[in-house]
Amino acid sequence: ERLDGWRKALQNGHEIGNHSNTHPCSGNYAWVGKGNELENMTLKTMRQNLLAANDSIKAALGIVPKHFAYPCGQKYVGRGNTLKSYVPLVAELFSSGRGWFEEMDNDPMFCDFAQLAGREMDGKTFDQIKTFIEGAKGHGDWLLLAGHEMGEEGSQTTRISMLRQLIGYAKDPANGIWLAPVGEVQAYIAAQRGK
Repeated sequence: ERLDGWRKALQNGHEIGNHSNTHPCSGNYAWVGKGNELENMTLKTMRQNLLAANDSIKAALGIVPKHFAYPCGQKYVGRGNTLKSYVPLVAELFSSGRGWFEEMDNDPMFCDFAQLAGREMDGKTFDQIKTFIEGAKGHGDWLLLAGHEMGEEGSQTTRISMLRQLIGYAKDPANGIWLAPVGEVQAYIAAQRGK
């Protein structure tokens, strides 16, 4: 329904990432559908899920996603003594994998591109985001903001008014902020690391 908008986003330099085909999360969330629980998945079923999403994105937009966002920020399949991380799978299939709802930023010279820390920006004011920015600047870290819908209302909605303020702030060279897509920042960091 929004395919033209996604095509425009690509033309304007935005990156389109993979977020899985079925958004599997812990079955402890009441809204997770039967059969879509991470606890009941394997590395094989997760691989199939991620590749199916890649295929859909390629069919619709003509690109294969290079970046991944972990649904619910959760990075495992199975349970108990059969639990396994699917971070290695993300490392194999994508250039980067972004977490969600984390309370840290990314040390550019240390961070693992397959499990980057993502900070929630949904529902936040610019002043709240500016606190994140100042904390990251103070440590020389990479702040990776993550959100869901765009608008002005809703619990999982990134406020457009906040984004406008953030973009204005980042455009002012006096603030020393570089605002760029994940892949662009990652490529710069990899070059600085010599990798």
